[in-house]
Amino acid sequence: MATKFAQFLKDNKIDPRRILTVSKRIERLQPEDRKLKFVKKAAKSEGAKPAEGAEKPGKPRSGRPVTPRLIESASVGKPVAGPAKTRLLRAVNRILEQKKKPAVELKAVF
Repeated sequence: MATKFAQFLKDNKIDPRRILTVSKRIERLQPEDRKLKFVKKAAKSEGAKPAEGAEKPGKPRSGRPVTPRLIESASVGKPVAGPAKTRLLRAVNRILEQKKKPAVELKAVF
């Protein structure tokens, strides 16, 4: 019996190798991500509290792409952590976007 994730990949004709390459491209750290991390680290080392009216900086990319082991674990039904599921979902949604299909929710895949 196939898991929900494996069945979804089969129904939408998505190759796991494509998920790996798309995820590597999506999760790669960009200069703006490095800048956000630097600003956060500098503020933490200074110990200064942010001002009340100041807006929160955006969230940087994780820098951790999907691995073959993660895809295998999700396909056979082993437990997968929440952030890993989110990375998988982002890669799958990017592939669906390229195929001109609508994006899916996390519950549809897992």
